Amino acid sequence: MVVASDVKPEGYIPRIADAKVEKFLRVFGAVEIAGTKWCGKTWTALEHARSVSFVDTSLGLARDDPHAMLIGEQPHVIDEWQRAPAIWDVVRHEIDRVRGLRGAWILTGSSTPLPKDVNSPDDLPSHSGAGRIGQVRMRPMTLSESGESARSVSLSGLFRGEFQSSQVQTGAVELVEAACRGGWPEAVDLTAADAQLIAREYLRLLRRESIPAQGKSGDVVERLLFSLARNLGQAATYKTLIADMSDASAAAAVSVNTLVSYLSLLKSMYLLEEIPGWSPPARAANRVRTKPKRYLADPSLAVAALGMSPQALLDDWQTFGMVFEAMCMRDLLVYADALDEAADVPVRYYRDDTGLEADAVVELADGRWAAFEFKTSEARAEQGVASLRRLRERVCANPSARTKPPVFMAVITGVSQYARRVEDEIYIVPLTALTA
Repeated sequence: MVVASDVKPEGYIPRIADAKVEKFLRVFGAVEIAGTKWCGKTWTALEHARSVSFVDTSLGLARDDPHAMLIGEQPHVIDEWQRAPAIWDVVRHEIDRVRGLRGAWILTGSSTPLPKDVNSPDDLPSHSGAGRIGQVRMRPMTLSESGESARSVSLSGLFRGEFQSSQVQTGAVELVEAACRGGWPEAVDLTAADAQLIAREYLRLLRRESIPAQGKSGDVVERLLFSLARNLGQAATYKTLIADMSDASAAAAVSVNTLVSYLSLLKSMYLLEEIPGWSPPARAANRVRTKPKRYLADPSLAVAALGMSPQALLDDWQTFGMVFEAMCMRDLLVYADALDEAADVPVRYYRDDTGLEADAVVELADGRWAAFEFKTSEARAEQGVASLRRLRERVCANPSARTKPPVFMAVITGVSQYARRVEDEIYIVPLTALTA
């Protein structure tokens, strides 16, 4: 255990999730900060804490006596709690034991516990912790957090009807470098080429250590990551993914059950984002019948999985279009999660049987919504605006359906200069101008 004066991180970069952590510490007995490795969970937890226990350095003790990990001045961090999953139930029982306990523990985790992590499935948490442990999802840094956005246009402000035109200067080289650098806190001051070493090392350790530790093949996950990277933002079928993975070097074709198990594992490690489809409320049953779009947790991982460099992306603008979409989705997921009134699943996408689509739909708990198109440059912005107009007409055309019109719609652009209003409730916003 480390005491108060030792825990505060030096050089901490404020995160959008900080506000939610502070709020949840006021409301819940404990807070879990969950997300992919290296995205900054531990530093964020320590910024709000007064003491810490590192489970990975005291693993034997943590598994033999989980209560020992709870000792310390509160708020007390229990880092990588999933290494000893019994800690979860111990925390929950302690919260139940003391009426009105608030903000006692902060748990951080880079995966959800699976039977392979523990001696027996009986060691897994027996309860979700609902009402006792608030859960905050962290992702790699957005452009707003890394200082690469001017933060002149706010997602929450747009929902309130607040907008101010602004100017930014974003060129192709800067945009590609931001995608290759990714949102890793340790990469903010590196060149894009050097930062790619972090992404490649991430995937190397995944193949050689994390995946084999779960009893699965590093070679299979390498082929799956390549397929996911080349199908970024697509509602790819299992058939498509299996075809990509069953190349000449593969010993045998991957079965559907095997693919599903690997996808589930990547989701449990917060490496894979699955974005479900959206339908207007009057046709809500259609949501569950729409295949998810899949993105890796950070665009830099997709670049690394494809074996590309900044120059290669500049030479292959079509592929960069997919990487840019992944960067937009990463940032929008963070900004949407920060909304006070966000729906349980705040970000979805829309596509109907005519091919009309919106890259993202952000939905609030009361049914208000906004639609987004992602375009790599200002030159394609009007195409996105036209698509959004058609979407609004389509979903609001039937008076009997009583579908609310969108609060606003926006085209998020890459290579661009101006954040501006096109017409009432339709905007063009450079990604480098956007924030929560």
